[in-house]
Amino acid sequence: MTNMHKQGEAQETWYRDPNEQTEADGSHVDRDPLTSRPRISALVLCLVAGLACLGLTALVWWAAVWTVPGQTYDDMALTNFRGFLDQTPLLEAYLGLFAMPYVTVVICLVLGLVALAVVLVRRRWWLLGQIAVYALVVYGAARILKRFLPRPVLIHSQASTANSAPSGHTILALAVVLALLCVVPRVWRAPVALVGFAFDLSVGCSLVQGGWHRPSDVVMGMLIPVGLCLIALAVTRGTGMDVPGTRMSSASIQIVATLMLVAGFLGMLYACYVIWQVSPGLEIGARWTAYGVHCSAVIMMASLLSLTLGLVLALRQVTASPLTRMGLVGRPPAPPQND
Repeated sequence: MTNMHKQGEAQETWYRDPNEQTEADGSHVDRDPLTSRPRISALVLCLVAGLACLGLTALVWWAAVWTVPGQTYDDMALTNFRGFLDQTPLLEAYLGLFAMPYVTVVICLVLGLVALAVVLVRRRWWLLGQIAVYALVVYGAARILKRFLPRPVLIHSQASTANSAPSGHTILALAVVLALLCVVPRVWRAPVALVGFAFDLSVGCSLVQGGWHRPSDVVMGMLIPVGLCLIALAVTRGTGMDVPGTRMSSASIQIVATLMLVAGFLGMLYACYVIWQVSPGLEIGARWTAYGVHCSAVIMMASLLSLTLGLVLALRQVTASPLTRMGLVGRPPAPPQND
């Protein structure tokens, strides 16, 4: 009975919250490091992926602003997008809801308050700090970039020649969705990613439909919060993770993340192919390129959003619930022994 009692105490100590363990438990001697931090490889992957997204943001900005085909593409998509949506009245009416004043801002405010409530109820203090710093950096990046990014006039544009990149509404919408995705428990991560995809795509398309932002502005508005979110995940520690003993793989996350990644990658390839097909006409502003421009713009925004949300969903699960090869955190409990 004595051995069984000691093993029970050891097992209880092993699956206790890492922040509640003390030296008196003896847990500092043999505690698995995965109870207090993700794998180093996962953190490096988050950092590399985040920097890649920010680098891709710079590439998109250069291609859309500093090249004639890029400015022609954006101008054609912006000036004729409403006519493109006239073919689908229901979709046009739906997107019009997000074009109404303050609708997007109010929804984002509600989602942000929900994320704050969840992280406080779950008592994830390190995660709260991550989200707070992330929000400040995202806000600062949006304000600074929109104010100081130049936009040379390379073509005779029908739209405004002033800089509108990146899209602040897109950054706000995606940032609150990513924050909510990072703070909710495991079972809610996949549903949040799916709902967030529909919401953010609606916001992005409505901005182009209303003539407020070019497609490249929306694309940049997607890449910036995703890149910064992945960098924030690279410093995940302690209470930024799921509690040991509750960690397990998730079929919903595996399925949803895989589908979003594959669909996003294939969609981006197709959008790039369409852009390549119409690129000769873009150099001379040919009208026959309009339909290809509109289709590729929608496909590109949807595919990029799917790819990036799938990436964040997968990496959040990896950083929040690192598992050993046996599917457990640390050593498995020893079987009871009879005296």
